[in-house]
Amino acid sequence: MSVISASGLTKSYGRVTALKGVGFSVAAGSVFALLGPNGAGKSTTVKILSTLSRPDGGTASVAGFDVLRQPAAVRAAIGYVSQRPGFDPMATGRENLVLTARMRGVKSRAAHARAANLLDAFDLTSSADRLARTWSGGMQRKLDVAMGLVHEPSVLYLDEPTTGLDPEARTQLWGTVLGLVRSSGLTVVLTTHYLEEADQMADQLVIVDRGRVVVSGSPASLKAELGGDTVQVDLRSVDDGARAGKLLESLPGVVHVRRDGLRLRAQAEDAAGVLPRALSELDREGIPVDAVGLSRASLDDVYLRYAGRAYQASASETAVAA
Repeated sequence: MSVISASGLTKSYGRVTALKGVGFSVAAGSVFALLGPNGAGKSTTVKILSTLSRPDGGTASVAGFDVLRQPAAVRAAIGYVSQRPGFDPMATGRENLVLTARMRGVKSRAAHARAANLLDAFDLTSSADRLARTWSGGMQRKLDVAMGLVHEPSVLYLDEPTTGLDPEARTQLWGTVLGLVRSSGLTVVLTTHYLEEADQMADQLVIVDRGRVVVSGSPASLKAELGGDTVQVDLRSVDDGARAGKLLESLPGVVHVRRDGLRLRAQAEDAAGVLPRALSELDREGIPVDAVGLSRASLDDVYLRYAGRAYQASASETAVAA
């Protein structure tokens, strides 16, 4: 059963078109990821789905409510954690949670009970009555997520929730969130530019590039579609790229070959078997190689196949454009 449905969403900011017909559906009780480099359109999509922005075109519903015709009902059904901190630094963690719950219509006794439960779930009880500004960055981010959950929404939006956190804090945050998904049927919509985060946490994902959905599916199915693991070849000269690419494509068992500057990535059914033959053929043709390697298929490979360029190159492009 879909708890979120979006179709043909478009949005422009002056001359910049942020969304160009984005559409997808999200199953209830799942973790769904919107994956793409900064500026791809992820946050704009979430703002529309949380009624913080109006689309120029297209339709969307959340928990059975239309985002344009029933915005109040949508807001009652969701929790939203933005990229920027939402807590009051001059209030304690407990006060932040209770105040947020009361603002969302929760009665006083229930607000205090929910605050206590969430402080315990996120391992924040020992610091609950300290001012939030004295907490570490990881603790503050946990507080932001807890504030998004205190009114018990059916859908929680997490917009780049782990940016700036160290690996340990990221792991702790996700452990708690996934526990809540399993125990309560919560639906989580995650926007992230961390490929490994989407790979590990999401049941389903959509890859967004330049305002469009380029592919969707489960991380496992998308990687499986690539046709095996990857043989990676780093050339010494970009002038050899076309010739080396054709040579790799001609090898038995090679499914796809993609170029990214000096690097060639060949998906192969038996990558370990293809590698020595590839080296032999490249040497025979006089094509010098700097490095070779084998790797499991990754979401970076998925992005490269469907977006037509490497993920890191896309991120750099966005940074330069910004």
